[in-house]
Amino acid sequence: MKITMTVDCTPEEARAFLGLPDFSAIQQQFVSQVQDQLRQQMSTDPETAMKAWFGPAMQGLDMQRNYWQQMFKPAEPKEP
Repeated sequence: MKITMTVDCTPEEARAFLGLPDFSAIQQQFVSQVQDQLRQQMSTDPETAMKAWFGPAMQGLDMQRNYWQQMFKPAEPKEP
């Protein structure tokens, strides 16, 4: 036997019905803090902020590029 039930409610109503906690205030505070930090970093020096955000990823890409360059580097000719 298969039963299908459709419930039409908002996320807030579903949380209340299931007894789940409402973290929307905490989430809003967290998002606000992250936005403030991003604004502060971007207002001081955008280049430093970009390096902080994407630095490790760019280092990984550089390592991978160097690896492939070494793999396909032409062989040096041997002296007779």
